[in-house]
Amino acid sequence: MYKKTVTYVDFDGNERTEDLYFNLMKSEILEMELGVSGGLSGLIQRIIQAHDVPSIVAEVKKFILAAYGKKSPDGKRFVKSKEFTDEFTQTEAYSQLFTELVTNADSVADFINNVVPEDVAKQMAEQKKQADTK
Repeated sequence: MYKKTVTYVDFDGNERTEDLYFNLMKSEILEMELGVSGGLSGLIQRIIQAHDVPSIVAEVKKFILAAYGKKSPDGKRFVKSKEFTDEFTQTEAYSQLFTELVTNADSVADFINNVVPEDVAKQMAEQKKQADTK
């Protein structure tokens, strides 16, 4: 689980700092990998190499929303729901995070690496390294 602290100004003009939580389980990553030709990592690489800004924006949004949720009080579950996602996208916290990620390649890479389970992130980095040497 990744905790991202975001500071933003709410709709009443108040500055707020909020901790947002993101997590993708291995099963969710596997579903993403198998759901796209060439896998999620291949898709990301193709989009970046094509400099396809609309696709980059769509994929960043999809990734943020797939990972967003709330940790249960007992710490056993990371709860995701359409209600939570809808609520989140209606906040300036989401707008602030989204803007940061789509305008800064280092920020989006850091975000993805923190959300993806460590062993999966290592595997994706190795695949990228192998693809770069070809």
